[in-house]
Amino acid sequence: MSQFSSSLLLRNVGALVTCDPTLGAGPVGLVRDAAVLCVGDRIEYAGPAAHLPRVLGEEPLTLDLDGCLVTPGLIDCHTHLVFAGERIDDFQGRLAGDSYTQIAARGGGILSTVRATRAASDDDLMALATARIEAATAQGITTIEVKSGYGLSTPDELRILEVIRRLSRQALPDLVATFMGAHTFPAEARVDAAARADYVEEIVREMLPAVATRKLARFCDVFIDTGAFTLEEGRRVLSQARTLGLGLKVHAEQISQTDAAVLAAELGAISAEHLEHISEAGLEAMARAGTVAVLLPGAALFLRDELARAERFRAHGIPMAVSTDHNPGTSPTSNLLLMAQLQVLAGGMTLDEAILAVTWNAARALDLHEDRGALRRGMRADLALFRCRDPRELIYRFGDSHCTGIVKDGAYHRVESARPWLLTRGS
Repeated sequence: MSQFSSSLLLRNVGALVTCDPTLGAGPVGLVRDAAVLCVGDRIEYAGPAAHLPRVLGEEPLTLDLDGCLVTPGLIDCHTHLVFAGERIDDFQGRLAGDSYTQIAARGGGILSTVRATRAASDDDLMALATARIEAATAQGITTIEVKSGYGLSTPDELRILEVIRRLSRQALPDLVATFMGAHTFPAEARVDAAARADYVEEIVREMLPAVATRKLARFCDVFIDTGAFTLEEGRRVLSQARTLGLGLKVHAEQISQTDAAVLAAELGAISAEHLEHISEAGLEAMARAGTVAVLLPGAALFLRDELARAERFRAHGIPMAVSTDHNPGTSPTSNLLLMAQLQVLAGGMTLDEAILAVTWNAARALDLHEDRGALRRGMRADLALFRCRDPRELIYRFGDSHCTGIVKDGAYHRVESARPWLLTRGS
C-alpha cells in the first residue's frame, strides 16, 4: 500500500463530530463507531462504520484510530499574528490598574507593536508568524484568519498583507487575509483633527484600492470604539471596502457601547467581533442580518473585563464563534480550545456551542461554511484527530490539547508525541 494514495480512510473512529445534526446525535451531529473516507481533498463519506460504502479503485491509505475522536479541522477566525515585539510592559501596567486607553495614550498599546513591526524585516515577520502558525496547527487548527493592522501606512499595510500571502504559500493551514488599516490611528495622525482626517482619506483612497487591485485580502475590518474609529469614520472605510468587493468585519463594542454592531449589521458584515458591551439594539440588528458574533474571551480576560455573555446571543438566535484574537497586547495565545473553555466557564456557553464555535460557526464567520467546518460528503477534507473518546473532553481538559494529528486537504499529518510542536506528513 502506498502512503501517497489519493484517498485516505480513517477507521475505528470512536466518536465523530460531524457538526451536522442531520448526520448524528445532538447539535454537534455525534456519530459513534464511525469511519471517514477522503478522496483527494474532499470527504467522500463520514458516518457509521457499518455503512461505509465499498471503496472502488486504488486502495486508500488506512489509519486505525483506536477509538479516538475526530472533529472538523478547527478554525481560528480572528487573529493578528503577523507582528514583531511583545507588550509585557503593557501587561504589567494593566496589572497595576492602568486602563487600555491610558496605556495607549502614553504610546503603549497597538502603537508600540506598530513601531516594532515597521522596524522588522519581511524575513523576521515571516519567521515569527511561521512559529505561531505551527503552534496553532499542532492543536488541530486547519484554517486561520490573519489581519493586518500593525503597519498603519499604505506601504507598511501592503507589506504585511504581502507577508500573509507568502505565508499562505507555505503554511499547512489555509490563511484568510483581512485588511485592517483601520486598526487605530498612527502617531503621525494624532497631531490634530486634520491629520486624523487625512489618515481616513489614505485608507479610503490609497490603501483599499491597492488591496483590492492586488487581491491581498478577502475582508476589511475596522476597530470602531472609544480611542479608535468613530461610527462615521468606520462607515466610510467599510462602505468603500464593500464597493471594492471586500467582505466586511467589525471590531465592535469591546471597550464601550457604540452601536458599531448595528452598523455592521446594516452594512451586511459577515461578523461583528468582541461584543462585550453590545446593546439590545445591536443584538436585534445582528439577528435580523444574520451577522455572526465572534467572541474573544482571552482579550476580555486580559483586559479584566466581563466576557460577552453567550445567553444574550442565544436568546436572539445569533450564531456564535470563538477565536483566540492572537495578538501581543490583549490575547497573546494560540490556544483556541482554551478560549472555548473560557467562554464556557465564564461566558455562559454550552459544551455543544463551544465545539460549534471553533468549527461550523467559525467557518460561517469567514463565509467558508459551504466548504469546511462540518464533516459530510463534498466538504473539504480538513479534520482534527484527538486522543480522547468523548467530545466533551475537548472543553473539559483545561488548557490541554490532545491533538495527535490533522488531515489537511485529504493528507494526514502526525503531531509527534515526543515533540508536540512538530508536524510530520505520513502514516
